[in-house]
Amino acid sequence: MEENSDVQETVEIRRKRLRYHSWHRGTKELDLVLGQFAEKHLPTMDEADMDLYEAIINENEHDIYAWLARRESIPPEHDHHIMNLILDFKITP
Repeated sequence: MEENSDVQETVEIRRKRLRYHSWHRGTKELDLVLGQFAEKHLPTMDEADMDLYEAIINENEHDIYAWLARRESIPPEHDHHIMNLILDFKITP
C-alpha cells in the first residue's frame, strides 16, 4: 500500500513538472498552446502518454512551432496520437 502511494506521488510530481515546462517554453505562442493543452490533457494521461508528450516538449521550441504551424513535417518518432491531440487542440482566449 505504501509503495503504491509513492508511485502515485511520483506521477503527480511528474505531471506538475510537465505542466510547468509546458507553460514556460520561451515563446508566448508555445506557452499558450502547450500550457493549455497540458492543463486539459495531463490529468488523464497515463505514463506511456506522458513519455510521448515529454519527448515532444523536450524538442527545440522552433521545431515544435514549425510542426504545429504545419510548416515542417512531423518526424516519425513524434507522429502519434499525442501529437495529433496537440495539433487538433484549440486554445481558448
